[in-house]
Amino acid sequence: MKPTSKRIAAITLLTAVAAGSAWIGYQYRRDINRARSRVATGSQVISTPCGSIEYAETGNGPPILAVHGAGGGFDQGLLLAGPIAKSHRVIAMSRFGYLRTPAPSHPTIALQADAHACLLDALGVQSAAVIAWSAGTPSALEFALKFPERCKALVLFVPGWFPPERRNLQRLGPLEAVVFNRFLQSDFFFWALTRFFPSLSQRTVLGTPPAVVAGATPSEQARVAALLVQISPVSKRHIGLSLEGQMTSGDLSKPLESIAVPTLAISVEDDLYGTYANAQFIAHHIAHSQFHGYRTGGHMLVGHNDDVTAAVLAFLQDHEVIAQ
Repeated sequence: MKPTSKRIAAITLLTAVAAGSAWIGYQYRRDINRARSRVATGSQVISTPCGSIEYAETGNGPPILAVHGAGGGFDQGLLLAGPIAKSHRVIAMSRFGYLRTPAPSHPTIALQADAHACLLDALGVQSAAVIAWSAGTPSALEFALKFPERCKALVLFVPGWFPPERRNLQRLGPLEAVVFNRFLQSDFFFWALTRFFPSLSQRTVLGTPPAVVAGATPSEQARVAALLVQISPVSKRHIGLSLEGQMTSGDLSKPLESIAVPTLAISVEDDLYGTYANAQFIAHHIAHSQFHGYRTGGHMLVGHNDDVTAAVLAFLQDHEVIAQ
């Protein structure tokens, strides 16, 4: 009995689907194993009065505490602070719930700031400049409030701390909410999102307009791609991600006006997470502060990496956080 054309078509389709599924499965297993291996090395876990804290160090010179943003960990801190490490000792930690740093039963911004101090104590570091990205901003601000003698300078990239009057603003659209609620809970779904829908990933995960990335230099495009890939495995960051809502909208122990630490706030008008107004607010309310703003670049400051690095190094030099 000869197979009909419909049967041949069905068999061909099933074969193609099976082959495609096998290829996707292979690609996923390869990439996720690489990601898991990457975060399993290159860091240490140290015991402190504030609990266990994961950290890594790179570079030599005056110490910089690198406080990562949402979806990060010590690895994101090292990646983002890479240019600074050429002249400074960068201490990159994993915040509560990220990678190998456990979250306390009732995490707060104040407890996270205490953990920063505990880490510095454990490493024998009396004082350091603090550089924070996005959702790392609240605990960096609180650290400057609680331990002003230990915070030599404060640099805030696209600050993810929302003042009271901006906390009720809708920060995530329906599409972004779906991505955060579904794709940031599964290693496979997140991998598929970043692998097959890079523009959607840039917009929803990185808060950066895809057109800005498309028009950037190859080196900047590679930097964005590296930041996106670096979030895997997302399952090891899920607890930390689930805490960000309360950590970025919580109250600080004192008004911003109480901060006496020299502060540099940097943001971009088209940041899809809306941090431009935050940066302006922070710079307006802290006495010894500077504000650097750009028109385009998104949450990843695309196209401004070299300029921002130069500005940060100049700021640190102005406040004597320089190599001896």
